[in-house]
Parts: sequence; structure tokens; C-alpha cells
Amino acid sequence: MEVRARAPGKIIVAGEHAVVHGSAAVAASIDLYTYVSLRFPTPADNDETLSLQLKDVSLEFSWPIARIKEAFPNLENPIPPSSCSLETLKLIASLVDEQNIPEANIGLAAGVTAFLWLFTSIHGCKPAKAVVNSELPLGSGLGSSAALCVALSAAILALSDSVTMDFSHQGWQVFGENELELVNKWAFEGEKIIHGKPSGIDNTVSTYGNMIKFKSGDLTRLKTNMPLKMLITNTKVGRNTKALVASVSERTLRHPTAMASVFTAVDSISNEVAAIIQSPVSDDLAITEKEEKLAELMEMNQGLLQCMGVSHASIETILRTTLKYKLSTKLTGAGGGGCVLTLLPTLLSGIVVDKVIADLETCGFQCLLAGIGGNGVEFSYSGIPDIGANGGNLS
Repeated sequence: MEVRARAPGKIIVAGEHAVVHGSAAVAASIDLYTYVSLRFPTPADNDETLSLQLKDVSLEFSWPIARIKEAFPNLENPIPPSSCSLETLKLIASLVDEQNIPEANIGLAAGVTAFLWLFTSIHGCKPAKAVVNSELPLGSGLGSSAALCVALSAAILALSDSVTMDFSHQGWQVFGENELELVNKWAFEGEKIIHGKPSGIDNTVSTYGNMIKFKSGDLTRLKTNMPLKMLITNTKVGRNTKALVASVSERTLRHPTAMASVFTAVDSISNEVAAIIQSPVSDDLAITEKEEKLAELMEMNQGLLQCMGVSHASIETILRTTLKYKLSTKLTGAGGGGCVLTLLPTLLSGIVVDKVIADLETCGFQCLLAGIGGNGVEFSYSGIPDIGANGGNLS
């Protein structure tokens, strides 16, 4: 019995940085996914290990079940979603250290730690094999770590007693509301292991999909009524999110009145974006009008992000390149590099899109085409379930 889960990445459509200072922001799922497959071995396999394969970096880690039992002698499962204690984190860290992760990939250690915590919390000391691959570039602000935690949580839960699933369904299927809530809670605990103090926005967008408006800690799920397509350009320039957030705060201290006006303007932009994407669409003309409004709002938001001081030479290069084709572009996330969004109107010729991509790739950037605001986490089963052996329930 094998389960496969996929969880989407995310973009910030409007409101990054300003949201830290009380403004609204809008985030959306993108149809670029992280995939996790999980299977329990059959008795004939005679496999008593827990393994994790990361296909994109050609790494595989495995632990004998006896070693996991030794590390967690008092492990009781399943437990409700809860934070990993410092003591447990140290025990898991020792298991990860034993794998001798190459120095070039040491940043993956937190993700491996999250996998061990999520799996053992839900399934205890069972042998299993998980395989991960992703369409999302790592560390570029597209929510790759949240997508990993959501896909891991979904796959692990789908083969547990915690959820009731339909094994007979073919193809991708979605969880019910209660199951989604459980996936999201576990994914948030995984994100805490990776990031320390995550906002919860990334995992919520990846779990539920579509779009979310958030302000002062409150999340509101939005339902988009129009298809949106973006060109996502990865500058491949690394950035320090904490330093960028701190720099905006320092600028706010130096210019409190001016920056308050900037944040108020961003709040208005985010609220208008949310209103546009939720309003009904009558025909193609209405879609075009909405796209024109969104394009202007993106341009305004980018100008305000420049006011905050979080742009970068690579971002400005992308802005100049897309402006030649009269397309609207803004950074997404922390800025200072990372990824940049360009709205692709419905009526835009594919030839123009190809030219834009060619120009950007000539500059050394990576281009990804993505639909915006689609489904959240989904899963599918393969193989014939042996009820009782895999911990699942037939609905």
C-alpha cells in the first residue's frame, strides 16, 4: 500500500513586509508542488528500516527501527499535534547527525528532523519508506519548506488511523475539512522545527489552497473567481529575511510618519486585491478589466516595496525587462533577491511569453509558469490495502 501526497507552494500577491506593521496581505497557492510518496513494507520485504529519499539532491537516509526504538523508548503513538520538546529535538538531532549529511546539503537537516518528528509522532516505530521530490526551488520564498511539511503530514496521516479515507478512489483526491485541519496543525509543527517561529501562513496556504488574506494574526480564506497566471522569476540571489524585515523596521523608526503612510497604502492595495479576486466574473471583458486593475495594484505595491528599501539590482533588471513588454511585475516575499511575479494576462500571446522568458533566462534567471489560487494538498493511493496492516480505515 502506497500513498502519494502533493502540496503546493505559495506566493505573496500583496502586502509583504507591511503585514509585519499591521497592514493586510494576500497570499495564494501556486500549481508547483512538492510530492511525497510513503509506503509500508510487506512482510515479504523483510525490511526493518525507516528511510527517507530526497530525489532532487540524490540523497537517502535510513535508520534501523531498533535504533529508533532505542532513541524513543517511551514513544506512544499516535499523539495529537504538539510541539517537539527540546529533549526530543536533541534525540532526533542525534539520529540526523548519524547520517553524516554532506556539508553542501546541511541546510536539509531541519527538513529531515521534521520528517522524523512527524512520522514517529503519528506512526511510532514502524518501518516505512518516504520519497520526496519537488518542483519548487529551495529557499526562494515560494514556501518550499511548508509544502514539504504539508505533503509529509498528508501522506503520513493518510496511512494512519487518524483519518478516514476512500481507498477505492482513483486519482488525486482532497481531504475533508477536519482532516485538512489536522494536516495543517501537524505541518505547522514541522515548520516550527525548520523555522523556529513561522507565521503559519505558508502551511495554511499549502494545506487549503486558493488564497488567504491575513492581518494582525487573523487569517481569512478567500475564493478566487478568476483564473490567474503568473510568470515567477527566480533571481537565484539568496537573501536574509530577518535582516530585510529588520531594515524595514529601522527605516520606520527613522521616518515614522512617512512609513505609516506607506503601510496604510499597502493595506488598501491588499484589500482591493482581495475584493477583485473574489468578485464574480461575467465574461472575458470583465476578466480583462480585473487583470488591468490587478496589474496596476502590483505596480503600486512594487513602488511601495522600493520605498521600504527591499528591492535589489536583480529585481530591478527583471522589472525593466518585463516593462519592455508592458507587463506588470513585483517582488514576492522578503525581497533582496528571491522571486519576482509578473502577471500574464489571459489574452497575452504565447509568443510574447516565450520572448520574455528568453530575455530573462539570458540574464541568468530561472523562469517558472504557474497558475494561481488552485487546490491545496491532495493525495492518491496505489496498491491494494491490507486493512489492519496499514492502519487505514475504509470509509
